[in-house]
Amino acid sequence: MALRHSILAGLLLGLAANAVQAASLVPPGNSHEKQPAVPGASASRTNAGNTTYDAKYQRVYQLLKSDVALREKIRATADDYGIDPTHIIGAIVGEHTYNVDVYDRLQTYYVKAVSYLKSEFTFSYDGESIADFIERPEFAECEDRKGSYTLWSCREAVWDKAFRGRRVDGKRFPDDRFSAVFFQPLYAGQTFGIGQLNPLTALQMTDIVNRVSGYEKIDHRDPQKVYQTIMDPDITLAYISATIRKSIDAYREIAGFDISRNPGITATLYNVGNPEARATRLAAENRLRRKKGQTTKLPEENYYGWLVNDRLEELQALIPAS
Repeated sequence: MALRHSILAGLLLGLAANAVQAASLVPPGNSHEKQPAVPGASASRTNAGNTTYDAKYQRVYQLLKSDVALREKIRATADDYGIDPTHIIGAIVGEHTYNVDVYDRLQTYYVKAVSYLKSEFTFSYDGESIADFIERPEFAECEDRKGSYTLWSCREAVWDKAFRGRRVDGKRFPDDRFSAVFFQPLYAGQTFGIGQLNPLTALQMTDIVNRVSGYEKIDHRDPQKVYQTIMDPDITLAYISATIRKSIDAYREIAGFDISRNPGITATLYNVGNPEARATRLAAENRLRRKKGQTTKLPEENYYGWLVNDRLEELQALIPAS
């Protein structure tokens, strides 16, 4: 298994190296002198927990610092996906600083992972399961898509185009994200695990994780297994890495930027999602700028990525030697 992982990682790195030659490097550091505004929802969650951003940052930092085994797993998983471990650490720190507070002990995540296998919930909306929903004729255009990422990205696009905020066949659908409507059965806006992944992202990445890390694929018809996977720290590190790898590849291939040395940018994309759509918009904007004789616009960090770049030396200190 280890040999297979090394070969796959080498292939990923080889493909990346060839493409990077034509990409413009986004240098390390922040483009904004001051941190961009933090959304009100993040402030509300933090205030409700009677804590502060700095306290939450220190708590997740100490969890990582005190758990040598976890940091070793982060480094090893990063190697498998051909990324710097700081990208993974940045995503974890950002999520637990601005989303939910981290648990004091990693063991708590393992315990909760097992508990989800015993829970009873479905991926559905208003009595219609996701399995039945994606059989609607609007999703026919997605049937020939190969790979979990392109398949679920297509389905997400169909949701936005044909269902979001609309009445279809006499049924009114919410003006909300696909992941929030169908994939968060316990409460709205939920993400889980040390990487705070949402189930739709995990479903998108399952083919990559299966191919590189060898973990069993997850399926939308087994929501308990999806949540158990997200909560298991060992497995979810692979999903975090695959998500970051996808962002790096998207910006290189679509927008012509190498963001592999700027963890604040990858953290931003981990936070906001949809890297291919964002890379496409940036590429289109830069085509117009070039026509007007203007300078090229670089990818920019948001409040979440700004923190990662601002604390980069501290975060890099957590990476164990190879």
